[in-house]
Amino acid sequence: MRGPLFYAKILLFGEYGIIKDSKGLAIPFNSYKGALKTAQNLTGEAKKSNENLKSFYNYLTNLDSSLVSFNLESFQEDISSGMYFDSSIPQGYGVGSSGALVASIYDKYANDKITVLENLTRDKLVKLKEIFSVMESFFHGKSSGLDPLNSYLSIPILINSKENIEATGIPSQKEGKGAVFLLDSEQVGETEPMVSIFMNKMKNEGFRKMLSEEFVTYTDACIEDFLKGNVTSLFGNVKKLSKVVLANFKPMIPNAFHKVWEKGIQTNDYYLKLCGSGGGGYILGFTEDFEKAKQSLKNYKLEIVYRF
Repeated sequence: MRGPLFYAKILLFGEYGIIKDSKGLAIPFNSYKGALKTAQNLTGEAKKSNENLKSFYNYLTNLDSSLVSFNLESFQEDISSGMYFDSSIPQGYGVGSSGALVASIYDKYANDKITVLENLTRDKLVKLKEIFSVMESFFHGKSSGLDPLNSYLSIPILINSKENIEATGIPSQKEGKGAVFLLDSEQVGETEPMVSIFMNKMKNEGFRKMLSEEFVTYTDACIEDFLKGNVTSLFGNVKKLSKVVLANFKPMIPNAFHKVWEKGIQTNDYYLKLCGSGGGGYILGFTEDFEKAKQSLKNYKLEIVYRF
């Protein structure tokens, strides 16, 4: 048995802000993917994944069935037969490893599921996001549901607010010099502690003010620029966003990258921002000249996501 493929995702803009109802823009990232598989003799990662699915099964048995219900009998049988999630998506890297798993379980076992083929009205998208939020909370303690939604639909998604999300198109890539890229911190990040730090910071009035007046403003402007293809304006706003993140989200940036982050702002070779909750994993980079950024970051592993 092999299930359909579910891809990684990249939240280009909106990390943390979407918890507080700012805009967000997520795109599928097809370099990494996962699928449900079954094997007779499980070892290593496959065995670990199978154990994880058992815990997830127990969690799903206690979910509010008025929101979503599953064919739990079939799910339990498949786990007993050696089912696991075979994935190339790195865990703790901010590219949606648990999201792809959640999407695959919903796809295979949800009763009356909303399918990708039907007319995806705003109400259906909001309902799917709500279902995925509850499902993915098993992994992170609190989830927006956006990662599984993106993985399940495999199309760019624009979040205008919690109750207003839509499928969107993004400008087609050009063979230009500019790029969005991933910078590998070579450290694993954990979502739950990072979200806890953020929630504690939200108790501070100054932090809340910065979030609504600066972080959300620049995030929303970046999304608008990106979708309209206003590249010059986009880089101006990404630079402002990068500065705000460095000044206010230091715990989410691995210590070894504080100076690297600062260097990008000072030289304009590249600008960095969080990819997911931060704390490790990938850092997202934006540059108007990828060759220059590559030279500037020659000691690090970079991977292109999108070309301008």
